[in-house]
Amino acid sequence: MLNAPAMADDPPLLALAGVRVMADEAVILDLPALTIAAGESCAILGANGSGKSTLVKLVTRELYPAWGADVRIFGHQSWNVFELRKRLGIVSSSEQLDFDAEPPLEVLDCVVSGFFASRGLWRHQHHTQEMIDASRAALEEVGASRLVGRSMASLSTGEARRVLIARALAHRPRALLLDEPCAGLDPAARHHFLEMLRGIARGGTTMLLITHHIEEILPEIERIVMLRDGHLLHDGPKANLLTSDRLTDLFGLPVRVSSRGDWYRADIAG
Repeated sequence: MLNAPAMADDPPLLALAGVRVMADEAVILDLPALTIAAGESCAILGANGSGKSTLVKLVTRELYPAWGADVRIFGHQSWNVFELRKRLGIVSSSEQLDFDAEPPLEVLDCVVSGFFASRGLWRHQHHTQEMIDASRAALEEVGASRLVGRSMASLSTGEARRVLIARALAHRPRALLLDEPCAGLDPAARHHFLEMLRGIARGGTTMLLITHHIEEILPEIERIVMLRDGHLLHDGPKANLLTSDRLTDLFGLPVRVSSRGDWYRADIAG
């Protein structure tokens, strides 16, 4: 499933200016400026409480910054949710809980329902054969076609995560926002899942990865944005930032970074 490459004059995937988010009178995210260009795969890296989840909620419109902030996605401050899904697919580990709940939801119905931003299909929704075909193609792309006919609740964590990726991909979005996508996966499942994501990235889909594990940063991702205590700590090329010194600074304890091929690994130095 190849997507058209981003053009030089395309508006940025994400452009933030003067963003400040408050909770209980405390500042939990303070970003004077952050821009991620269209077609630029990027990882947002930080410890728990660094502001990563708050940034995701800004993008998904689950919360709003203080007055005066400018938050633009693909050049627009406001989006119809259905139109945004065509540009930006969103997948998170917490999202999976919604699809495991009762009543049971069949895999293909889960993917097709992504066209309506709903959990499952309802009588008033008119789904077309084109939507079904696109959903089946997306399931094939992520290696989950064999799961059609099963309920989401019956799937392993890795299987369900693949179905949610297919749900996001069925629209053929320009970019995927992946919020801790490997949470809950065992090492083997994580390996296969990351290799699947690499294939999607090589097909032309931009990746915006939110994580605190550098082992999950795909080789196709070249830019790293580091958040600490709600502030931008470092921003730059992967080779410059995935170092022992930078990671020690980010996490506040001695970290030793090593690499194997195009992948990075972090261990606590001691």
